Amino acid sequence: MGLAAALLSAALAAPAPAGSAPAPKVLAASFSGVISPVAAEFFVQSLRRAEEGGYDAFVFELDTPGGLDPSMREMVKAELSSRVPVVVYVQPTGARAASAGVFIAMAAHVAAMAPGTNIGAAHPVTIGMGGDKGKEDPVMGEKLANDAAAYLKSIAQTRGRNADWAFEAVAKSTSIPASEAAARGVVDFVAADLAEVLRRADGRRVHGLEAPLRTAGASVERVTMSRRPRWLAVLSDPNVAMVLMSLGAGGLMIELYNPGLILPGIVGLVSLLLAFYSFQTLSASYAGVLLLMAGMLFFLLEIKVTSYGLLALGGTAATVLGMLMLFQQPLGGLGVAWEVIAGTVAGLLGVTGLCAFLVYGAFRRKVATGAGTMVGMTGRALSDLSPEGKVAVGGEVWDAVCDAPVRIEAEVVVTAVEGMRLKVRPRA
Repeated sequence: MGLAAALLSAALAAPAPAGSAPAPKVLAASFSGVISPVAAEFFVQSLRRAEEGGYDAFVFELDTPGGLDPSMREMVKAELSSRVPVVVYVQPTGARAASAGVFIAMAAHVAAMAPGTNIGAAHPVTIGMGGDKGKEDPVMGEKLANDAAAYLKSIAQTRGRNADWAFEAVAKSTSIPASEAAARGVVDFVAADLAEVLRRADGRRVHGLEAPLRTAGASVERVTMSRRPRWLAVLSDPNVAMVLMSLGAGGLMIELYNPGLILPGIVGLVSLLLAFYSFQTLSASYAGVLLLMAGMLFFLLEIKVTSYGLLALGGTAATVLGMLMLFQQPLGGLGVAWEVIAGTVAGLLGVTGLCAFLVYGAFRRKVATGAGTMVGMTGRALSDLSPEGKVAVGGEVWDAVCDAPVRIEAEVVVTAVEGMRLKVRPRA
């Protein structure tokens, strides 16, 4: 018995046979939101880390309504050239891989979806790109649709997926649920969680990689966005950009109306600069930005110029049109919510109305200093006014003129100050 125990202990303590593979390890990253330069940077950096760290696979958990074409293409290029297997997992339940997300999912070595998710609707959006009055330009639309369809079809063929459906997703904006996507070969399978994804992906041979995937029972290390890209991701939201734009315009309007307050000017300028950064990040339309700036200028001029509301009306129209044209990009997923548009316009109208009301009140306010303060004061005639003479007003003696005869000691009311002489009338 003692000898058997010793042999068992020696066997357990013996080193692993030479050439045995270490336990697999997987790097996972999650992203939810619009596909923008920030998303592309996060994806590419995470994938490079997986390659350099010797991970057996890189899992990208995705939930997106779509986004910018250049950012999507940067992510797809990284997937197609990756030396590490890329697994795109559309999750959680209720998530979607729409528009640009379709390209990213289908470019992965392994594509999986959680139950209750959907994929599709990849037709390019071309509003504001050369069309008449914001309508879609049919020629430009057809060119972009053909280009996107060919691109997605080539991706599907490269990864051995349903190329016919890929064409439909662009040409007809087809969208299907997870179960149908798996049945039609759009994605590889449906999995309830990440553990099931890794288990079902294990042993698969994928295009471009010699060895089969080793993911079953893998240790999962997660990578998250650092503070900088998280902040930039917030700024890359079209609705946040519009809120910053309205704060900037409102702050500058208040500061220009009442110079010296300082705080509104600082907040306005910083907000405006952040909004311009967001516009640049989101590849905003120059026409939309110029219309927004024109709208802000019209609102500001409404305070200084008597236009009977025409400038405010023009500012409202320019602002709304600018918002509608601002973020309509190919592959969609970008746009300003109607609630934000209404709130922005209402806020600008409110600030303009408040400033205009204060200006109007200042003009109606009684003069408090200078010779103008004497208008309306009561005095008495120190001599007969016919029409000129002397009057006492406020303890001072003034030369005065009156259109009607006034007897000495009669009360008079000042109607105007003409240099060093008062113009008066008899008190009724």
